[in-house]
Amino acid sequence: MKSLVAIGLLALTATLAGAATAAEPAPPATIDELQDAVIEIMEKHQVPAVGIAMVDENGPVWVGALGKADIENNVDADERSLFRIGSTSKMFVALSVLQLVEQGVLSLDDKLADLAPEIEFENPWEDTDPVRVVHLLEHTTGWDDIHLAEYAHNDPAPATLKQGLDFHPHSRTSRWKPGSRMAYCNSGPPVAAYVVEKLTGQDFEAYVREHFFDPLGMSTATYRLSEAVRERGVTLYIGSDPQDYWHIIMRPSGAINASPLDMAQLASFFVNRGSVDGVQLVSPESLRRMETPASTPAAAAGQEIGYALSNYTSRHKKWVYREHNGGVNGGLTEFSYLPEGRVGHAIMINSGNGAAYREISEIVRDFETRSLSEPATPEVLTIGPEHRVIEGLYYPINARQQVAYFIERVFNIQKLSFVGNTLFSVPLLGGEPVVYVAASQDRYRNFETGAVALSRVVDPLAGPVVHSGMTVLKPAPAVLVYGQLVIAALWGLAIASSILYALVWGIRRLRKKIAPGPATWIRVWPLLAGLSIVAFLALFSAGMNDPFEALGKPTAVSIGIQLFTVLFAAFAIIGSYVALRDRKETMNRVNYWYSAGCSLLHLIVAGYFAWFGAIGLTTWS
Repeated sequence: MKSLVAIGLLALTATLAGAATAAEPAPPATIDELQDAVIEIMEKHQVPAVGIAMVDENGPVWVGALGKADIENNVDADERSLFRIGSTSKMFVALSVLQLVEQGVLSLDDKLADLAPEIEFENPWEDTDPVRVVHLLEHTTGWDDIHLAEYAHNDPAPATLKQGLDFHPHSRTSRWKPGSRMAYCNSGPPVAAYVVEKLTGQDFEAYVREHFFDPLGMSTATYRLSEAVRERGVTLYIGSDPQDYWHIIMRPSGAINASPLDMAQLASFFVNRGSVDGVQLVSPESLRRMETPASTPAAAAGQEIGYALSNYTSRHKKWVYREHNGGVNGGLTEFSYLPEGRVGHAIMINSGNGAAYREISEIVRDFETRSLSEPATPEVLTIGPEHRVIEGLYYPINARQQVAYFIERVFNIQKLSFVGNTLFSVPLLGGEPVVYVAASQDRYRNFETGAVALSRVVDPLAGPVVHSGMTVLKPAPAVLVYGQLVIAALWGLAIASSILYALVWGIRRLRKKIAPGPATWIRVWPLLAGLSIVAFLALFSAGMNDPFEALGKPTAVSIGIQLFTVLFAAFAIIGSYVALRDRKETMNRVNYWYSAGCSLLHLIVAGYFAWFGAIGLTTWS
């Protein structure tokens, strides 16, 4: 039966793939065709402007811009227009560190506490597992990502990097042993940049200007709102709304403004393996280290896909690109290169439209790889009992923002299972499956690229885990997974039904068909608990329209969120207590058990929320 299912699935997959291939138009074959395709996507998604920098080993292929840098003032974008490149800025931190490593000034294994004891952070395992420079750049410190208060900071001051790091250091607490799990964290690279400042005696941004921007010919790139940015900076848009300039407090993590001309120079640098006009700014060996994850157990086991030194991978059909992308409010950037193909590109849009961004990326990559020979399909090993130990349900244990972990843990469950000799990783609640083939007992290659992208290793705190790309997954018992989902579904039903039910019993109570006292209060408390959650969700949804302003500071919205989570817990406790106290009171027993059940569900969920710190949620802390 299993064999028949496998054959059927593979046959269906092949049929669908063939149909999709037949329906896909041919990729653009010329720059003119590529430009037309980009314009079509811009018009479809109403993207104001796109900056493009495409290079190969011989130099620029297409460097320019399309559309409007400023809609209101009818300003055209061109190759000198300055876009925000967001987290792509982190690459310059890694390059600076690697340059100092080459000079013998610094080691990736140096301890942060030795280099900069004045930088505030907490690591419960510092004696045995200290935070090292490599962890800052590979995002394996275990620190939470910077908090909303840091994101919301939008003032040109503090002027210095140290002042920025001192502003709100509370996020820099290791949640697991450094080096054991990756979780993206915007404070790690700025701390590494501060180390560069301290060792060189030079302002980090001045160091990057002298050692990278100027030698590369990135003449207009800048971390700050300079006069050039005021003159040539594109206006960023969310929908049709222009965005104010964001003075990012952690400038090394995401503040750079750069033009397509600037980004073409950076792409050529990576394509030519660190060489600029015959001068080797960084050695090819250092670039290979920059592109190779090393600090996690999965990396030690030979996993190739993951976050390296401000550098990670993405897949395009059978090719593995190296990259670091970026996003700010109203702006998205993709910076990617294919070392084997000696091609690279930057795509910058002054819009937050992710669909347009992805579609432009797809056609640019199609164009770049149109003449390249596809990498070989990996060998498919026969699966034995030693492989099947990986099958099962898993939940993530490396949340980027710990405040959201209580949601991720329930709704981001993955199921790993074999069909024939292929391993499928499928989101339990729906999503695209990823297919792997075994490279060894505990390592698995992506079926399309052949790169080792999934590993079964041992976490020092969690025991056996699976590293899938940059996600760390822990085995979960089926009873826990499905139990949580059943409780979540019943809880949602309880909230909806209690509100609808209130329309019925509320009228009956006004007409004195329901007696005051226990028969009424047994209904009231679960209703209030449900309404608290509805109010919480409404406020959170409103806050997400402008999260920095609404949630990153004490506001009516953020304080309301805190208040309603506390009220939810209080109403759940009171409702459960009343249900227990009045269990023998005279009342409709169906109503009693329904209302008591709702209060019990609220109490269970409130306990779960409290365990993960979501009761009294302070979004601005």
